[in-house]
Order: sequence, then structure tokens, then C-alpha cells
Amino acid sequence: MTRTEGFPGERQMSSSAGYASAVLEVADAAEANELFQRKGWTDGLPVVAPTEDAVARFLDAAGLAPGDIIGVEPVRRRSISAEKLAIAAVMAGCLPEYFPVSVAIIKAMCRPEYALHGSTASTGGSAPFIVVNGPVRLEIGMNATHNALGNAARANATIGRSVRLVLLNVLGGFPGQLDRSTLGHPGKFTFCVAEDEEDSGWLPLSVERGIPAGTSAITVMQVQSPHQIMNEWTHDPREILDTYASAIRNNMLTYSIWEGNYAFVIPKQHREIFAAAGWSKQNIREYVYEVARVKRGDWRAVGKAAVAGRKDEEKVYCALRSPDDLLVVAAGGPAGGFGAIVPPWYGKKSLAVTVAIDV
Repeated sequence: MTRTEGFPGERQMSSSAGYASAVLEVADAAEANELFQRKGWTDGLPVVAPTEDAVARFLDAAGLAPGDIIGVEPVRRRSISAEKLAIAAVMAGCLPEYFPVSVAIIKAMCRPEYALHGSTASTGGSAPFIVVNGPVRLEIGMNATHNALGNAARANATIGRSVRLVLLNVLGGFPGQLDRSTLGHPGKFTFCVAEDEEDSGWLPLSVERGIPAGTSAITVMQVQSPHQIMNEWTHDPREILDTYASAIRNNMLTYSIWEGNYAFVIPKQHREIFAAAGWSKQNIREYVYEVARVKRGDWRAVGKAAVAGRKDEEKVYCALRSPDDLLVVAAGGPAGGFGAIVPPWYGKKSLAVTVAIDV
């Protein structure tokens, strides 16, 4: 017999150790998974049964009590307790040592500037893009190199998934209910990467955003699907960035013209070109700020003539409010002239947030 914790709405069977969640008895772990599938408590993938013992180990790893409130969603005022987050982290397949990272992510997402409710409910189909910095990356075995945005490490995959399971089960972000995404994208399963600090001469993203060097931290941003670019035909950093910026301009014309945070994920081959030219992340941001712009009239070329002519067609729109809106992340495999832009959900309506991890 397996005793597993559930989510709100289930009959309370146990209140041991201060737990508020229902405790459900099932035959074994396989039946626990089937139960969670029937209840709609998953993202469609199999889950690990969140037993009382497992949830307790996760809470202990972060020094939290079950009833501690990690954050409150600012619009509907829904509280996210440590217990509910621990249940989600167990279900996602995390190890206890990953749990402080999930805690920091939820704290950041509950900041008003992140716009958690709007981004969860939008038809635009956004997902949290999570970047992890500092010693915790190595301690828990996160991946920052080969297949950096894909399936390469348990920690990357399950930490991002733990956030999705919280959005589903605590905030009610189920597709067709609160989540009104028209399409969504695969990042809604998980979208978590570690920065390759060891093989980069640049400052880590978290340090650039005010976290002391050597401190573990996360940055989270609501984003659309990433756009991969390639340029292997030049060693001029400006020409490399012109390729990245063209993908930004394309996003502005085909999706959203509004300014806000964008992220670049830059693998080693492109980083070496920037390093040889003496370009820092700040140099990259300043150049992109100047070139990532479109005119309203440019909408005519992408089938949006009906809106292009409503106002001054010569008006210039910038992708970034300032150079600091661009997040530059060092990650990816050692070979190939590839990179990625990660566009925002809704410009400055939802901004990236960086917080330290309490480890």
C-alpha cells in the first residue's frame, strides 16, 4: 500500500507533521501515477508518487515547514505553500537537493513585474524560461553545454517541470480553463538552462543583474518559443549580431512589436568570436539596442497592411527599452555557429526577475 499526497479538493485523511494536503491510499506507485492522471493533476507525462516521506525530505532540504508560504500570485491572491511546491517537485522527478532552486523560481514568479496571472491565462501561450547561475549548477549536475535547451540533464528537466505542475495544480493553469493558450510551445513542459560560467569570460547573468558573485541565483522570464539562428561565415561580431537581431525584427513583425526583455543564448563558437574581438555582454547589448528596430510600415511586408497604415508608418519601434533589457546567456555545445533568441511574451508587461537561491 502506498500513501501519496494530493491536491486541493480531496478528502483529508491525515494531518501529520502539519501537512494540509489530502493523503490518498493506493495499491502501489503505478496506481498512484494512474490516479494522478485520472484526476488531471499532471502535464500528461508520468509522475513520481509524492509520498509523505518524499515530501518531508524535500521540505527538509530547503529548511521549510509545510505551511510556509513561498509566494502569493498577485492578482487572484492564491498562496503557494512549501508543501504544495514540494509535492509538485516530487511529482516532476526532482531530487531533494534541487528543491531550493524551485523555491527561488516561484518566489521570483510571484513578483508583480513578472505578471504571473496574465502570462498564465494568455492566448499567447508563454512559458517560464529559467536560467540558473552560481555554484548550485555544479552541485546538482545541471547541463550548460550540449543540447543546452533540450533533454540533457535530470536537474534541468525536472526543475522546470516542477514549476509547470505548480501552475497547473495550485494556480489552476489547465489548458482550456485558466490557460487559454491558442498553441503553446514545448517550453510549457520545461524550459530551464544553466549558464556555462566555467567556459565563458563573461560575467554571469545573475551578477550583471545585481546578485553577488559566487551566489547561486535564478532568472525567470515569460517567453515565446526560442528561435535558432546560424551564422558560420564571418568573424565580425557585428555581422554575427546582425543575424541575431534579424530574428528579433522578425519576431517584432510577425508576433509582437512591443519592447521589453529578449534573451540571447550564445554557444561557444560564437562566444569565441566575441572574445577574440574583446566584446563583453555589454557591448553586445549596446549594439543590438541600436539595430533591433523596425518601422511600423514594415508590417506591410508580412501581411499586416491593415494595421501598418493606421498610424505614422515611419514611426520606429525598438525591441529594447534600453540595452539592459537584453539578457545574454552563455550556454550550448562547443561546435557549430548556432545561437538562439528567446522572445518575450508581451514586452514590458511581463519582465524578467532575478533572485538569489537560499541554499
